[in-house]
Amino acid sequence: MSSSPISQLLEDAHAEGVLSPTSLQALTTVDLGAQIQAGLGVSVDDVQSSEVVLVTVMPDDSGSMAGHARTVCEGHNLVLDALLASQQKDGVLFHTRYLNGFVLNPFRPLEDVVRMHDKNYDPDQGTPLYDQAVVLLGTVLAKAQEFTRNGVAARTVTLLITDGADAHSQRARAREVAALVEDLRRAENHIVAGMGIDDGSTNFRKVFRSMGIEDKWILTPGHNAQDIRKAFQVFSQSAVRVSQGAATFHAGALGGFGA
Repeated sequence: MSSSPISQLLEDAHAEGVLSPTSLQALTTVDLGAQIQAGLGVSVDDVQSSEVVLVTVMPDDSGSMAGHARTVCEGHNLVLDALLASQQKDGVLFHTRYLNGFVLNPFRPLEDVVRMHDKNYDPDQGTPLYDQAVVLLGTVLAKAQEFTRNGVAARTVTLLITDGADAHSQRARAREVAALVEDLRRAENHIVAGMGIDDGSTNFRKVFRSMGIEDKWILTPGHNAQDIRKAFQVFSQSAVRVSQGAATFHAGALGGFGA
């Protein structure tokens, strides 16, 4: 499949008012089709469910994360285990894309998800936070659009993880990420969250706010493993609540972390 079906999905989303002109431009000015395609994973036709939940995690794999590698692997796997234990697990698809673009899990059923461990996660790269946030959110939006176009309701919950501000983006800026986040939020079926692991200097609330993420969906754990695990636990609880159905999602039960 070439990138043209991706372009069509995005054009359709724009035509339906889901995607703003700013977001469409951010996703199409540079051809991101191949990168988005790499994350789409399982075919819509292979999912036998009247509604789906798309859970996406983007772990930072920059060099400064080396000291947190084991904890981040445990946190990612904790989210997976929490979803596997939920009654709605059959309607959940999971996607893992590292901050520098490596796709560990394109969207796939929970039982097929590859867990993170020291053989597939070796943080040693940069921090292209804005560039990859655009790719990630474009993937989430395209996958949701695939399902809705086929009459399947889709809700999404996405977690961006970093221990530093953007340092290596070549194309995107914070405002383009914010436009995408705003589009997703406006559709009322999406949650975009940010986890900023303390590096001693970065104001993560400021970083994530500039990317359009609401305060209530920002986690700012300290530098120690216990704090980071706790933050993953909080996110996993929210992901499970999202999986419990549209009524839960829209009843205000998802007012933010700790809701």
